Amino acid sequence: MGICIIIPAFNAEQMLTAVVYDALQAKAPLLVVDDGSSDRTAACASQLPVNIISHGRNLGKGAALRTGFAWALKHGFDGVVTIDADGQHDASAIPLLASTAREKGYDILIASRFSQFGQMAGLRSIWNRFGVWCMAKRTGFEITDSQSGFRYYSASLLRQVELSANGYHMEMEILMKAWRGGFRIGSIPVAAQVVDGRATSHYRAVQDTWKICMTFLKYMRYNGTR
Repeated sequence: MGICIIIPAFNAEQMLTAVVYDALQAKAPLLVVDDGSSDRTAACASQLPVNIISHGRNLGKGAALRTGFAWALKHGFDGVVTIDADGQHDASAIPLLASTAREKGYDILIASRFSQFGQMAGLRSIWNRFGVWCMAKRTGFEITDSQSGFRYYSASLLRQVELSANGYHMEMEILMKAWRGGFRIGSIPVAAQVVDGRATSHYRAVQDTWKICMTFLKYMRYNGTR
């Protein structure tokens, strides 16, 4: 059935309309998951040619993505492209990401910001570099950005991997569970439009980085079976 696009959104009224219109150029069905926003995010989305699901309260990015994944599987899509609502990603690369993933058989394909790591601030820059090194050493993944939210996921992966994390660390959880499940994972270079994103992102540098690190350590304890 092709792909759909999922945008998890929390208090994203400033950027959402522009991000949606850019993403719609990929000519794929689009779902906005409003994660309990207290601003006009839901109202903005309701004025756009998209599907909308709203959480009654803020549950976290991971929970919003899991809601989106369930919707995509229910509607029979073959794959999902996720893109953040803060305007940092170049939505014009959606067709490239999806077509590359399908042509090369990736279950997860990450739009990598590796060339811009030096422009990121503080813990984000440190963890992105260190996280990539750790994952390569432990899993053998040929990826250059473990934290980009701009990704392709195959429906096959989403049907088979059970996810539980609600926050930003869910994107690490799915990588590690995909590794343990023997799925194929890769990355391609796609420069971000906004490298740091601190002005619009809800990422908490210390708390969320810590949860991501702990998630990596939890699932890296490979026991010989996948």
